[in-house]
Amino acid sequence: MEKKTILLVLALLFCCMSIQVHSKYHSENKNGFHYKEKVTNLHFYLFDFLTGKNPSAVEIARPNRPVGAKASTPFGHIYAIDDPLREGPDENSTVIGNARGFYLSTSQSEDLTLLMNVDFGFTKGEFNGSSISVVSRNPVTEPHRELAVVGGRGKFRLARGFAELTTYYLNTTNGDAIIEYNVTVLHY
Repeated sequence: MEKKTILLVLALLFCCMSIQVHSKYHSENKNGFHYKEKVTNLHFYLFDFLTGKNPSAVEIARPNRPVGAKASTPFGHIYAIDDPLREGPDENSTVIGNARGFYLSTSQSEDLTLLMNVDFGFTKGEFNGSSISVVSRNPVTEPHRELAVVGGRGKFRLARGFAELTTYYLNTTNGDAIIEYNVTVLHY
């Protein structure tokens, strides 16, 4: 019996020991994190169209029961988007990227509110190949609103910041909209 107890104690001790493992999977930055933080201001227009021959936003899910207020984007509906980002509010202005992701209509009242999960990818200029990520509540019926920038890639690594939105054009019947974005991004 004593031999079994000693073996059990040794087995438990062996299981509790930590063994240092060296591999190429992980390495520590011995110099520390010494990148200088930058502040970048972006200005562009997002074109979100639910109508036409080639809409940039399409409904991908809806509740299977009647919902509250009649609206172009009623409560519980989810839309996938691939919206062009343009330099100006005119449809002929230069496309500088796209907003891809989805938004969910989250308001049961007539004050349209969306939960947005969108990656704003830039395809022209200094930030070509970089993007910022926005995950935030968007109270669409407010003329001026603010969304959170929660990340980024490329030149916007470790991004954080905010986007101030102003509705340039909104068709409340069909949901088509042009939104002006003024974005302040802190990144490395």
